[in-house]
Amino acid sequence: MTTSASAHRPGSSWGVPAALVLLSIIPLVSGTLRLIELAGGPQTLPTNPRVDASPIPVVVHVLGAAFYALGGALQFSARLRRRHPAWHRRAGRVLVPAGLFVALSGLWMTLFYTGAPGGDLLWAVRLVVSTATAADLVLGFAAIRRRDIPAHRAWMIRAYALALGAGTQVLTQGIGEAVLGTSELSTAVSVSSGWLINAAVAEWIIRRPKPRRTTQTRTAEATPQ
Repeated sequence: MTTSASAHRPGSSWGVPAALVLLSIIPLVSGTLRLIELAGGPQTLPTNPRVDASPIPVVVHVLGAAFYALGGALQFSARLRRRHPAWHRRAGRVLVPAGLFVALSGLWMTLFYTGAPGGDLLWAVRLVVSTATAADLVLGFAAIRRRDIPAHRAWMIRAYALALGAGTQVLTQGIGEAVLGTSELSTAVSVSSGWLINAAVAEWIIRRPKPRRTTQTRTAEATPQ
């Protein structure tokens, strides 16, 4: 079996979406537990007076993040996009508003929830990240409206990378607390590192050279499975 043929086996297109879903699991579970608490269920997370006083932004943020993280992961399947382009477009019409709900609710919580961990530095970073995520989504939508697919792809990858920061922050916060402790500055640095890592990976994906498609590859794609 040739390398080109093996690159297009059914399972090979699902590695990235599966990894993205796995990265989202812990934040989504945490968000679900918070929603259960707000609905009157048992308390399993530390009390957050800011959330208790104004729960609606958290509800919007968690629900939007669930749709955006899981649905967005599927958009990274080249096989799915190739075989079902109409699904890709329809899903995008749902995912862009979901991503905007995530970004704008995050912006609202940054501006109006006082006393969040991380101090002024993390407050400023959250402000930048929320604004950048919303801007990336708007720019990505505008790009596809003018049929600029490379720009659309780039802006949507950037938006998704920032929105998925909470998954990477599970790792960076754990490492940060072990190495730097739990001070205000260390919290800001470890949380910000999650977004920085995701942004760097996104730029690498966007800018890396695309592999050349051989005749065997094009034939394999055109052959019904």
